Amino acid sequence: MVLFRQDFGENATLGQAICVTGFHPKAFILLANERTRQPDLRTFAALGVHGLCAITAVTAQNTREVRAIETLPPGIVKAQIDAVFSDFRVRAVKIGMLATAGLVRTVAVALQRHPRVKVVLDPVLVATTGARLARGDLSAPLRRHLLGRADLLTPNIPEAESLLGRRLHNASDLADAARDLLRLGARAVLLKGGHLRGARVSDLLAMADGTLRWFHHARIPAEGHGTGCTLSSAVAAHLALGDAMDVAVGKAIRYVHRALAKGYRPGRGTLRVLDHRAGMSRSR
Repeated sequence: MVLFRQDFGENATLGQAICVTGFHPKAFILLANERTRQPDLRTFAALGVHGLCAITAVTAQNTREVRAIETLPPGIVKAQIDAVFSDFRVRAVKIGMLATAGLVRTVAVALQRHPRVKVVLDPVLVATTGARLARGDLSAPLRRHLLGRADLLTPNIPEAESLLGRRLHNASDLADAARDLLRLGARAVLLKGGHLRGARVSDLLAMADGTLRWFHHARIPAEGHGTGCTLSSAVAAHLALGDAMDVAVGKAIRYVHRALAKGYRPGRGTLRVLDHRAGMSRSR
């Protein structure tokens, strides 16, 4: 299903995708996402970058469930990525769920030809509705092929547990976990604490130089649809626009918090959809 090309970018679809963005005359981003959906593309548009997608899979889903996933062959995914890079000056890449180990390797090989492009890796393994979005355990392929290419890794608690092979019980576990994720190869890690209990949410940014920066905000009593995808896309957009990593992360967190606070429920499910117009109000 193609979505409003003039607003959200060529090849934008309601499926898994690799997306390239760059509305700003100097900014272009490549996104490899488990579901390059409306949240990602609306985020790009709201923050002034233009979205282009290379589809990796198509999903049948709504606010209550994921009914089916059909992945595309790695060869056609590679062709789409190459087509985008041959035409656009990509400045940042956002990678989300790729569904299979073969697609992980395909994206990793494609990015080897573009070593200077910033990469944000969101290791999505399970949908907000609880459905698995990967065939088999993708933790090992992600560690082997993509973590070393990531300028920023953005796992939530379950994703970090999968990558590390251990449980994280409270906020005091996050610092050691973030450092261990850095040792797997990523240049920076944003470990999202939303799955931990408490009235406040604490996210931790760990940098390769040893710097740790906490971002604290009040918990919104609602479960959002696409918050993780939106956050990583917002970071990638700000990196493409020239922000430093800590600045890009701070802006992205504030953007998602405002968008979720003003979110709404368009379907019959309990999930809240983000209001991206509210998110952009002071995101810059």
